[in-house]
Amino acid sequence: MDSKRGQWSTKIGFILSSAGAAIGLGAIWKMPYVTGQSGGGAFFLLFVIFTLLIGLPMLISEFIIGRGTGAEAISAYKKLAPKSVWVWIGRLGVAGCFLLLSFYSVVGGWILIYSGKAVVGNVIQSGTAPDQLFGMITGTPWITLVGLALFTLINVLIISLGVQNGIEKANKYMMPLLFVFFFILVIRALSLEGAMEGVKFFLAPDFSKITGKAVLYALGQSFFALAVGFSCMVTYSSYLKKDESLPNSAGSVVLMNIFVSLLAGLAIFPVVFAFGFEPAEGPGLLFMVLPSVFSQMPFGELFLAIFLLLFLFATLTSSFSLYEIIVAALVEKWPNARRNIAFALGVVVFIAAIPAALSSSSLSDFAIFDKSIFDATDYLVSNIMLPLGNLLIAIFIIHKVKKSFVKEEFMQGGKLSPVYYNTWKFLMTWLVPIVITIVFVYSIIQY
Repeated sequence: MDSKRGQWSTKIGFILSSAGAAIGLGAIWKMPYVTGQSGGGAFFLLFVIFTLLIGLPMLISEFIIGRGTGAEAISAYKKLAPKSVWVWIGRLGVAGCFLLLSFYSVVGGWILIYSGKAVVGNVIQSGTAPDQLFGMITGTPWITLVGLALFTLINVLIISLGVQNGIEKANKYMMPLLFVFFFILVIRALSLEGAMEGVKFFLAPDFSKITGKAVLYALGQSFFALAVGFSCMVTYSSYLKKDESLPNSAGSVVLMNIFVSLLAGLAIFPVVFAFGFEPAEGPGLLFMVLPSVFSQMPFGELFLAIFLLLFLFATLTSSFSLYEIIVAALVEKWPNARRNIAFALGVVVFIAAIPAALSSSSLSDFAIFDKSIFDATDYLVSNIMLPLGNLLIAIFIIHKVKKSFVKEEFMQGGKLSPVYYNTWKFLMTWLVPIVITIVFVYSIIQY
């Protein structure tokens, strides 16, 4: 590994940062409302199975490519398959992260605005109905653009500081606070009368609710929730020391992610059921339903502020990884220009995100295949580019990379039985590509 490149200072710093990359909109925003729309417990069980059998092997694969080459996404594939088309996996990842940022940052801006309003007690006590408040924030161009600009600026400032002083340090503060806030909310939620109905909905499987579409969502969620497919984890793991076990680190990240998804469900569904709301409320669950629910609770504004702050932390730690894969690729060419690259990228991302930010206001009449700019970009990234990226990585690591290289990286840094490697190899050779292909084709047909 190039000594001039950044490195994680500790194993826990890497795990927290990787978990932070994984834990974001997928775990806390998408997971609850998609679970609500897809029948509750059966969907969550499907998500856990996909995460362990598909997401975990994919995460280990990206770790092997990144730590093994000691290079960011594009250079990593160049090193392993020089002068070949496989470098386009890295380029697809960079492009996918950029497109993802173009709508992810918009939601981040909404959360930032809501968090600020909640902290000063101006969401529930504003006197405005939650749906009207959400419509005002998303439908007023200057408000969405200010939120977008602030969210982008926070990312740029952290990324410009580098791996140890920026990303790792921010995650070491934000991730523990996220868990503390979650525990507070879960304890409060479970103490409500009628909360157990929400727990039953979330954890008791009803397989009659499972449809082909729910399976597609569950698989996509397992990718989206672990930040795999776009080689973000290739870049993150390239900063990892050789004495760390990749399977153990990946397992820690996956377990933290599943645990946060579990906490999100236990924090939301008991509250929703306790006050008689519908769990299948879609994307508006966070911004419209929960403020209504918290408004009926003692100290509701305080608990809403805590929830929004933890959501903001999760969104930021996840967006750091999206920025880093792009910045790292550019820093490879201009090693001493990280700060300038980060700020220039921030400007470009802000400009690229403007159409999605205005999807609910000035550009609300503009549609792409009957979808808004925001929804069309989300669909392209989540349902097309993400599965495609995962499929290509699965094929690449099994059929293109030297088997000795893969096995050495898998086994290095830990005293693992060869059974773990053989199991991973079987899953990556057969189950992972077959399942991804089936769901990918289904996604295209359904569209």
